[in-house]
Amino acid sequence: MFTDDYFMEIALGLAEEAADEGEIPVGAVVVCRNRIIAKARNQTEQLNDVTAHAEMLAITAATQYLGGKYLTDCTLYVTLEPCVMCAGALFWAQVGRLVIGASDAKRGYSRIEPSLLHPKTRLETGVLATESQELLTKFFKRLRT
Repeated sequence: MFTDDYFMEIALGLAEEAADEGEIPVGAVVVCRNRIIAKARNQTEQLNDVTAHAEMLAITAATQYLGGKYLTDCTLYVTLEPCVMCAGALFWAQVGRLVIGASDAKRGYSRIEPSLLHPKTRLETGVLATESQELLTKFFKRLRT
């Protein structure tokens, strides 16, 4: 049986790929019935698109895979707490479960609008939070030097 840590490790690998490309290191994985159906990483710089967050790209890939716009039977694993835009998209996609690595004290949806997720979305936070936060800290420290 796969665990939350297993899928978050995959998301962390995607976040590391994003960092290597100069993107803010965020990775996302969508799982449906214990099977990965979508993976994405931040690509805002590469695509020159402010909406190209890992969550948004993963939602699009997952809905295309499933052939429908709802992700009620899916779990989205993301290394950093979604922003308001991504949380809104998760609401409209009706994601069944959201698993978050690190919290985002500045731009995370829970700091701005804690009730933004769909009422039926189950939330799990802090999965590999230390690893996710360390990756972000290292990335931003490298940018500043």
